[in-house]
Amino acid sequence: MNILPCGVQLGVSPLSWTNDVLEDLGSDIPLESCLSDAADTGYDGIELGRKFPRQVSSLGPLLATHGLDLISGWYSGELAERSVAEEIEAVRKHATLLRDMQCQVIVYGEVGMMAGKTPLDTGMSNRRLMTKSQRNAYAQRLDDFSTHLWGTYGLRLAYHHHLMMVAETFEEIAEIFDATGPETGLLLDTGHAASAGFNYQLLIDSFAPRIVHIHLKDVRSEVMDLVRSQDRSFNDGVRSGMFTVPGDGIVDFSPIAQFVQDHHYQGWLVVEAEQDPVQAPPRAAVTRARGHILSVFHDLRRTLHDPSA
Repeated sequence: MNILPCGVQLGVSPLSWTNDVLEDLGSDIPLESCLSDAADTGYDGIELGRKFPRQVSSLGPLLATHGLDLISGWYSGELAERSVAEEIEAVRKHATLLRDMQCQVIVYGEVGMMAGKTPLDTGMSNRRLMTKSQRNAYAQRLDDFSTHLWGTYGLRLAYHHHLMMVAETFEEIAEIFDATGPETGLLLDTGHAASAGFNYQLLIDSFAPRIVHIHLKDVRSEVMDLVRSQDRSFNDGVRSGMFTVPGDGIVDFSPIAQFVQDHHYQGWLVVEAEQDPVQAPPRAAVTRARGHILSVFHDLRRTLHDPSA
């Protein structure tokens, strides 16, 4: 029996094996181990990571060997500080790869307007904020860029709200999405919502039709509270275990299952956890996570068939 609704697939991020920013985390883990673990534990696909080849001729056969689809890949955008024309040129190779690998979305993370040369190593309070006038112009650039991605590559832009970036809080996300059109899609990240201090249900309530991609991340509240109270950096939080896989933290994933059911979401659910693989062995972690997410969907299905359950 298929527990997930038709058109919904469960994938995994390679961040459980190898961190994209903190290169010492997982530097010794071969890509082959990551792909084998992902396939063996039952995932349908995987997102790009820094160890992946960037040529279709290499990447396609590699993933096919493991029976995995390429889900998408993070793109570091800078529309907060540069023009649409500059962004169009910067994204070309990445977007071409995703299109040729049959991806449907591109994960857009805004790295413009970040504080200092190493913004993820500075205290959380040092985040730069957008003014209202900056935000309105930014929203127009996002729409124009999103339109280009769809028209040229057939990719939906999935905007990733993220700690230390210009859209961290619910209010900041809402102000950007209230000013953009339907061409700009939203990536809902459960862990970044929780660690920014809001319930991700707010994003569902406000922008359900715009949600085109979902990252399933959990948060350890005691670590998150310590990072915030001591004004530590994002990277300190990652090293300390602030993020974890679904089922290991404080996040309730039942609203995700309800959203998928109620709004007929079609796309990927991606288990993601930025952790030290020495402290959190990846295969065991993603196995637990998959079991937890499937149990959430199973419980919802049982309730729908038997409301008294």
